[in-house]
Amino acid sequence: MRLRLMMEGFGLRRRSAFYAFIFFCCWGVISGAAEYAKYKDPKKPLNVRINDLLGRMTLAEKIGQMTQIERENATAQVINKYFIGSVLSGGGSVPSPQASAGTWVKMVNEMQKGAMSTRLGIPVVYGIDAVHGHNNVYRATIFPHNIGLGATRDPSLVKKIGAATALEVRATGIPYVFAPCVAVCRDPRWGRCYESFSEDPKLVQEMTEIIPGLQGDIPANSRKGVPFVAGQNKVAACAKHYVGDGGTHNGINENNTIISQNGLLSIHMPPYYNAIIKGVSSVMVSFSSWNGIKMHANHYLVTDFLKNKLRFRGFVISDWQGIDKITSPPHANYSYSVQAGVHAGIDMVMVPHNFTEFIDDLTFQVKNGIIPMSRIDDAVRRILRVKFTLGLFEKPYADHSLADELGKKEHRELAREAVRKSLVLLKNGKPGNAPMLPLPKKAKKILVAGIHANNLGYQCGGWTIQWQGLSTNNLTTGTTILDAVKSTVDQKTKVIYSENPDNKFVRKSRASYAIIAVGEPPYAEGYGDSLNLTISSPGPKIIKNVCGIVKCVVIVISGRPVVIEPYLDMIDALVAAWLPGTEGQGVADVLFGDYGFSGKLSRTWFKTVDQLPMNVGDPHYDPLFPFGFGLTTQPVKQN
Repeated sequence: MRLRLMMEGFGLRRRSAFYAFIFFCCWGVISGAAEYAKYKDPKKPLNVRINDLLGRMTLAEKIGQMTQIERENATAQVINKYFIGSVLSGGGSVPSPQASAGTWVKMVNEMQKGAMSTRLGIPVVYGIDAVHGHNNVYRATIFPHNIGLGATRDPSLVKKIGAATALEVRATGIPYVFAPCVAVCRDPRWGRCYESFSEDPKLVQEMTEIIPGLQGDIPANSRKGVPFVAGQNKVAACAKHYVGDGGTHNGINENNTIISQNGLLSIHMPPYYNAIIKGVSSVMVSFSSWNGIKMHANHYLVTDFLKNKLRFRGFVISDWQGIDKITSPPHANYSYSVQAGVHAGIDMVMVPHNFTEFIDDLTFQVKNGIIPMSRIDDAVRRILRVKFTLGLFEKPYADHSLADELGKKEHRELAREAVRKSLVLLKNGKPGNAPMLPLPKKAKKILVAGIHANNLGYQCGGWTIQWQGLSTNNLTTGTTILDAVKSTVDQKTKVIYSENPDNKFVRKSRASYAIIAVGEPPYAEGYGDSLNLTISSPGPKIIKNVCGIVKCVVIVISGRPVVIEPYLDMIDALVAAWLPGTEGQGVADVLFGDYGFSGKLSRTWFKTVDQLPMNVGDPHYDPLFPFGFGLTTQPVKQN
């Protein structure tokens, strides 16, 4: 009996010990799970989440976060295998021609599955150029390019455009845009000048209001320099191209900006101060150089100034194959390029194709002490900060709830308003004659002429559906100037259209007056650089043929001021319409007096290219039309 009791007592102690063991194991699992979930817990402070996740990451996972690859390479398998942190669409890179919002969302989510199935489940962030609306996407609202927005002098309008763009980008499942360009273009020969709001840094600073439009208003008590995105209807923005891209020698793209430090800080740097104060999420480095030093390798300006002095806490991203171009020719010494770029302070590298080469090279350099782990940790910390701020850990997958935002009526009305306010009236009537504008809607016949009058692609310019833009009316949905004129004039008014009329046609038309739309063909970086800045043929010939016979208003569709002085005397009225985008109705609204002209030049209009570069305040300032010039008209009640 005693023996049995002793055995039972022993068994009880064994069971107790066993249960205790199980309890402690379970507690270990529970507490471990709680600790593991720390970075996934939105209630934890941001830095706690970042530190927790960073502490769990391997070198491969960290370097993956620093790697941004092109959409066409970004399968779920690739993202999973290499822990890829970011994907982008280059200009014109789309899942399919005329892809719907749903097709975009499905593509982004497929990529996200690859990221979420990794060990730590760090979501990928998809980035795209949205420089005047969601410009890669069919049916999106295409707003005027920045040069036109600068002419509106209306920061609140620009903020609304940012908010509308954010909604359209989110409609396609994308949370990050490579916009705005805050370059201060000092030479219109630069092919990206239309991406600049103005030659005047103060005006560009005002137009950084597009950032809170894209991202949301930063909270009043927020620390300056910390990225901010206000929820699922907003996107992370990117100020570009840091710094001096608008001041290159002779306006040559990616060239050398030759200027003192004082000049750089007073002309090209100010918009970045505003961008950082407004919580911009990222800054893209410029292809250009400053006094011979490539910006992608400039440790002083990227790390010492931007990160340390200005206390920018978002991430720094390279431009497309930007580190390759540190050497000349590009990619001549890739290991050096990786070392110089990452050492300079670039956090995310837009590879975008040969990503395994970048990953292997950077891994080797870290393992061999060439690049310290502290530099890698700084980069990843910044990238994670933006991903947490975007809410990607809570909601990694996009949904279809915003699909109707793409190209919706309210956004098109906003774009139409922007067109109206961006138009600059440079001439209104010949000396001694009455003003020509606004035009009467009730006329027997109106002649519309010029290769830009019925071409939506020309109207939108570069960075529209394709990188360099297109010359066609079926690139997306919108209203040409010709269609706008037809829909505005009186029902009894006959509108005659000829793309390139000769003298005989003009005389035979017996038109009451003519509307001529001429200018530049679409272009983007590199291909848009021009030393002559002429109106493309047959534009000058059309002006001579038409304006010599009938009263004419000439509308210039261009990304910058162009040579117009030789034709000025024969023109009755002259309008700078810049690159107005899809809503050509805004042009007709003002031509026919439903609204008045109010735009002011955001750039100096030169007489000859020999004067360039020439900006307001220069000692040799002798413009055809000065910075800030713009005639006004009043709306006509009965027309």
